[in-house]
Amino acid sequence: YKHSFLFTARDSGHQESEFTAEEEEHKKMKRFFQPIEKDGSIKKPTISSVSSSEKDGEQTTETISESAGDNKKEPTKFLTWNANSFLLRIKNNWTEFTKFIENLDPDVIAIQEVRMPAAGSKGAPKNPRELKDDTSASREEKLVVTRALSSPPFKNYNVWWSLSDSKYAGTALFIKKCFQPKKVSFSLDATGSKHEPDGRVILAEFETFRILNTYVPNNGWKEEESSFLRRRKWDKRMLEFVLATSDKPLIWCGDLNVSHEDIDVSHPEFFSAAKLNGYTPPNKEDCGQPGFTLAERRRFGAILKEGKLVDAYRFLHKDTDMECGFSWSGNPVGKYRGKRMRIDYFIVSEKMKDRIISCEMHGRGIELDGFYGSDHCPVSLELSVKDDADTKQG
Repeated sequence: YKHSFLFTARDSGHQESEFTAEEEEHKKMKRFFQPIEKDGSIKKPTISSVSSSEKDGEQTTETISESAGDNKKEPTKFLTWNANSFLLRIKNNWTEFTKFIENLDPDVIAIQEVRMPAAGSKGAPKNPRELKDDTSASREEKLVVTRALSSPPFKNYNVWWSLSDSKYAGTALFIKKCFQPKKVSFSLDATGSKHEPDGRVILAEFETFRILNTYVPNNGWKEEESSFLRRRKWDKRMLEFVLATSDKPLIWCGDLNVSHEDIDVSHPEFFSAAKLNGYTPPNKEDCGQPGFTLAERRRFGAILKEGKLVDAYRFLHKDTDMECGFSWSGNPVGKYRGKRMRIDYFIVSEKMKDRIISCEMHGRGIELDGFYGSDHCPVSLELSVKDDADTKQG
């Protein structure tokens, strides 16, 4: 089944090729727990009208034209989605996804696993903020993306990209043009690297809060540099980040690749006992399905506790919802049928929790209804407007 391996292989430097919908489905069935190879290239120019100056890994934005009809000072409605290839979603699922966006009308859209490589020819330095277009295939793909994003409702957003060198990982952040971030950066570090490896981070700062879009590395199944160690390092840096940025409330969203509690998976016993090719890690806390090992769950809990952060969905929804309570769903064919996990989140600072109006997952059932072709469904968050009195009090 696709995601049970993609949950590891997609994040281990492998990549799925871009096929037609029919070819992709055929490949899916053949690749159950099989390595997925990297592939190709693409590009699209940033359609953002942002005028920017860049230094120290930050994009400090200047004035953008105001959109009419929105009197809010800052975004209050957010959407996150692991698209499992943004290009494939445009080719195969764009009409229904566009209708969904039109109806929901989010102020900010955070996308993970865009799987569109950064600009730059072979052997040359890459520009992770621009889409590749130095081959005929990538130019064609660029045109597909450009057309999709220059039509309503997406033409009403500025977009920032953070891309890998190949068709792997990557993130995108869409912000309505009527909302102007003070700055946009692409790393968990205050200084140092301008972009996280594989384009896993986009951070936008507004007057009263920051929003962090992350595609968290998968834990994997084995004790190796591209697996457990990489995830431990990420979690350590994530904790350091939330502590270092506590001066301003945080909204952290994305595919966080962890299910925190038993209630966050459909079959806790199944996921706790899961193995790949019969391998058992030497440390019991590393055993089980990536995303549901005790080690990951405890580190995630520590980030929430020490960072004074709240899981917005669980703040509102205390009980198990077997129909709409999971953001990732197993392939309808095979042993992962009906096995589901909640690994896509909105995490907010405790000081914002009383502003949470709703946090919902927009997919249901084991047949992937509302997933728009991905193995993840979109998740939304709505906050109440922060009034001037609250702003003055901080």
